[in-house]
Formats: sequence, structure tokens, C-alpha cells
Amino acid sequence: MTASLRTVVVVVLVLFAGCTGGGSLDVGESPGQPTTATEATAAQTTTAAASPNGTLEVHFINVGQSVSTLLVAPNGETMLIDSGDFRDDGEHVLAYLQAHDIQRLDYLVTSHADADHIGGNAAIIEYYETQANGVGAIYDPGIASTSQTYAAYLDAVEEHDVPLYRTQAGDQISMGLVTATVLSPPEGYLASEDRNENSIVLMTQFGSTRFLFTGDAEHEAEEYLIDTYGSNLQATVLKTGHHGSKGSTSEEFLQAVQPKVAVVSSDYDSQYGHPNEETLERLDAQSIPTYWTATHGTIVFASNGDQVRISTQQAAPTRPIELRDGTAIEPGTEPDVTVRTEITAGGSLTTLTPVATDGGTDTTDASLAVVEVHADAAGSDTENLNDEYIVFKNTGSESLDLSGWTISDASGRTYTVPDGTTLAAGATITLHTGSGADTSTDLYWGSGSAVWNNDGDTITVLNNTGATVLEETYA
Repeated sequence: MTASLRTVVVVVLVLFAGCTGGGSLDVGESPGQPTTATEATAAQTTTAAASPNGTLEVHFINVGQSVSTLLVAPNGETMLIDSGDFRDDGEHVLAYLQAHDIQRLDYLVTSHADADHIGGNAAIIEYYETQANGVGAIYDPGIASTSQTYAAYLDAVEEHDVPLYRTQAGDQISMGLVTATVLSPPEGYLASEDRNENSIVLMTQFGSTRFLFTGDAEHEAEEYLIDTYGSNLQATVLKTGHHGSKGSTSEEFLQAVQPKVAVVSSDYDSQYGHPNEETLERLDAQSIPTYWTATHGTIVFASNGDQVRISTQQAAPTRPIELRDGTAIEPGTEPDVTVRTEITAGGSLTTLTPVATDGGTDTTDASLAVVEVHADAAGSDTENLNDEYIVFKNTGSESLDLSGWTISDASGRTYTVPDGTTLAAGATITLHTGSGADTSTDLYWGSGSAVWNNDGDTITVLNNTGATVLEETYA
């Protein structure tokens, strides 16, 4: 801990060495020997129960060039990891919490002291301590900042006497059947106490599903995590480090974590270029479907301990190298989330058909059909991409506006239909894999490689509200 934080904490509150219950897992340690973070994580891996009751919700709130994540455990306990950017003073996060009737924050985790992660801390503490049911405790890695935002955060802690814990590897937070183990920073810190590299890295487990939250960790923290935990880093969902920066989410780290899904939280027009193209290429190389708050909006994961449903505010590409093909959605935008897909801890992906609001089957746009799949292009697939195509037909009696619709394969590679594209009743339109000029009868994906597998694949079409129009498998 730096001297500036130590001085403030000694004056205004008691600073504990670890989280409640930290370093006390019963995993067979010798008497008097603290449990290490490695042992704690290993214990999580080996003791995961089969499909516990209830649902763990993980909300990645769309906060622009920032991050804020809300967890709601099956027992009703809540955790907020970071609170958005200082420029809006937590406005979007607080509005989201109020809209979802979060009356108390049991745990407020500050991944690190950068102003784009603690921007709403002071306002949120003030609101919950004066107008709601309080903040149970705050967890902080203990490395101070000189920013006014950080000073306001500590002032709010002092004013309302909220317990503050310096948090390090091996500490643990329990929310009933949900266990969150701190993997980093280690005692003594990394990288000369660089704030990003000493972000609180949290592995949260519910049943056999696991969420890895990385703050702004980059290469030194990732190397430490790989060296310390190895295969115990495996997670169902990965929040990419530092908003998908170039220095984060290395190939080696991805191989260790083996995520089924990744999440990037940043602005659409990030002044820092987040997410970095090289990072997206690394995710793409390992075929990891990736969700981006800038184009998907708020992203909600709902885990029953075995399976995880993914909901977003709007449909957008999930293939990493195509993320920027999606349409931007501003923070604070109103649309509620819609279920898009489901994953299991084992990693298989299944697209779900959203339930209609009237309780019946959603038959909107059901008149679109696949009438031809030409997956095996003549000659070399990569040299004749426009001979790989799918033909769609409007089998209904009215014209279809296809603007913003998405077409995906089984691995999550996604094409978005351009605005203004309509398909007359009885007409057909062909989607070619390669490049060309779009017309009323032919669209071009613009992919540099083949998309549709010759030996079979699944075609999924969602309309611009995210409802599933068709899902067809060919062999």
C-alpha cells in the first residue's frame, strides 16, 4: 500500500489485511498455514457442485469507455465491480441499479483506482448510505491515486464509515453458493505497483460455471496468473483485460483460460483504439465468440450453475474481427435485453428462440426461408469466395425489410444486412462470402476466408430486434 492511502485509512477507518473469510478455505492445509490463492482456486475447481438451485446474474452494464459489472447471486446478495467513468459521475450505473431495484450493495469491488473504474464510487456510496439499504463492504487493491475522483471516493468511505478491505490474492467473498476468489494482486504487488497490473482479478464460480473478471490487467499480470494458477484459470466467461487493449488477452492467457465467451467493455469510438485489432485477432484465432458493450449494449449472463444464457440489448456480430460491423448503442439507451444464445460449462453453443411477449411462439418474419446452400465453391474455396453462397427467399405475401438483420454460422461468425435492404414477396436474395457491390439480389459478406463448412453447418438469422427468424442446419 502506498503511503498516501495508508495515512488516510489509519485516520478514518480500520483497514483489514484481507476480505471476510479470506485465506481460510479448508483444503487440508497444515495448522497455522494460510491457504494460498492457488489452493483456493483448486478447491473451487474440485468441489464444484452439480447444478445448484437458483440463478446467478452477471450484468455487464454499457458505460462507454469504462466498465461496471453487477452480480446478483441466487440468495439475493449483490456485488458491483467498478462503477463507470468519472465524466458522468456514475450516472448510468446508478440509474441501472435503480431500474433493477437493487436496494443494497453487499459488496463493492474496486478493481483499481483509475478514474474510469471508480467514477461512480462516491455517488453510489452516497446514494446507498442515505437513500437505500447501504453498502456492506468495499474491496480495494490498496494502491492509491492522486485524482480528485479517488479522493472523493475515500471521502465518501470516511463520511459513511463503510468497511474498506485491502484485497490480495487468496482472499475470498462468498455469496451463498457463489464463491469469488481473488487471484491477484499478490502480496508485494507486481510491476512496481502499476495500478493496471495490480487490478483485483476475481474468479467467480457458481456450480460448474465460472466468470473471470480481470480489471485492467495486462501482460505482467497475465504472466503471473498463468505461472501461478495454470489450468485452474479455465473459465466459462472472460472479461478481457483493459478494455481489450493490445497489451492484454495474450494468446498464452487465452489458452490457459479457454473461455467459451469473451466480453469487451469500451466505447465504440474509443480514443485508445479499444478493443485493439491484434487482440481481436487473437480471440478470433481461437474462435471465441465475443460480446462488446459498444455494439451489443448491456450484456446479461444468467447461470443456473451448468448453463449460461446470454442476453443483449441489440443483435450484433460476435466474431471478434467483425465486432466493428455492429451498430453503436449509447450508454443509458432504454431497450431491455433479449436472449440471444446459451452456453454450457462444456462449451457447446445453442441459439435460442426468444419467447414472444404474448406468451405464444414468435412467428414474426417467419416467411424467410433458405432455398439453396452452396458451401463448396468450385476450385479452391479461398480463391473463389463468391461461389460460396446462400440463397434466401421471401415465401410470404408481403415485402420484408431486412435492414440490420444478422446471419451467423455455428461458430458465431456474423454478417449484418445493410440498411435499406428489402426483399419483395416471392423474391430471392443471395449472400456471397466474398466481396462485391451489394444489389437488390446479391449481398457480399466481405470475408477474407470461407465461412460455411462444406460438411455441414447451421445458419441462424435474427431480425433487427434480436428475434430468431430461422435456424437451419445443412449436412
